Amino acid sequence: MATCDMCGNEYAHTFTITKDDGAKGTFDSFECAVHAMAPRCAHCGCTVLGHGVEIDDKTYCCSHCARVTTGARITDSVGV
Repeated sequence: MATCDMCGNEYAHTFTITKDDGAKGTFDSFECAVHAMAPRCAHCGCTVLGHGVEIDDKTYCCSHCARVTTGARITDSVGV
């Protein structure tokens, strides 16, 4: 059995995620994988589970956080 890198649980059905930068992790659940590997918003620090917004190599959870931090003129919805 492998051990989850996040919580330390030994589990027979772990899985390994490899990111494009080569970072790897072995996890027993998607919850642990998200906590360990998902990006954090550069403004508010929340976990970015969707596409997010990228400006100058930084990830933001939404256009509001990107605007507040960078002054970018972006919105989440077109035509609103």
